[in-house]
Amino acid sequence: MKFTHTFKQLGLGVALAALCTASYANGLDKIKSEGTLRVAIAMGVPMFSYANAQMQPEGSDVATAQLLAKDLGVKLQMVEITNAARVPTIQTNKADIEVASLSITPERAKVIDFSIPYASLQTIVAAPKALKIKDYADLKGVRIGVTRATVNDADITKNASFANIRRYEDDATLVTSAVSGQVQAISSQWPNVVEINKKLTKTPYETKFVEHEFMLGIAMQKDTPKLKAWINEWIQTNLKNGKLNAIYKKYHGNDLSPKVLNPAS
Repeated sequence: MKFTHTFKQLGLGVALAALCTASYANGLDKIKSEGTLRVAIAMGVPMFSYANAQMQPEGSDVATAQLLAKDLGVKLQMVEITNAARVPTIQTNKADIEVASLSITPERAKVIDFSIPYASLQTIVAAPKALKIKDYADLKGVRIGVTRATVNDADITKNASFANIRRYEDDATLVTSAVSGQVQAISSQWPNVVEINKKLTKTPYETKFVEHEFMLGIAMQKDTPKLKAWINEWIQTNLKNGKLNAIYKKYHGNDLSPKVLNPAS
């Protein structure tokens, strides 16, 4: 009777959430005792996580996960997921943590926990050097490509509605549109510019201006304070010793953002 009464008071969903929280409260101890760290990685994100020529996972997120597991003294078990599955994967405990270029947002922080930033992701406007663009105003009449229903789409629609906006269903199609000359500029992320420049070697794209910068955090279950504290200390240590910056620079071609390296400045 008492058990049933509690369910009625709290509601089924709240009660189940409470049970799950109790089960995963000692996340760090559980990982150490089992000797395996399950890390979710969102595959197919250029420079962050992708399949290399040997069809093996590679990228800055993959290397970060490998270093983390090594320093924790456990085996790494990669859980390959899609971008859309990032939050649900942590919520349903299909992975212990997630290193998946996941932006820290207030909405996501309501249902999962984040570490301090280990990297960042910038949204940018990019175009060949010959096209003079310094801000949104210079996009008037410019054929600019965006991936539909992304923050880039929303940002360009809001700030440059006077541009000739062309929307594409995914990043791969956006890259193709730039390479084939369907658009003169894009609003996207640097990894997509890298893909464009692999083919446009004579007239490569460059960053014209940064629209926004999103901090990326390592995600984990709510209410795992011991695990969160260990990961935060690990990130701080490896930012100071330069290892995380070296990983990022190897795959992205530039240093981590000053906002990540010196968050207090």
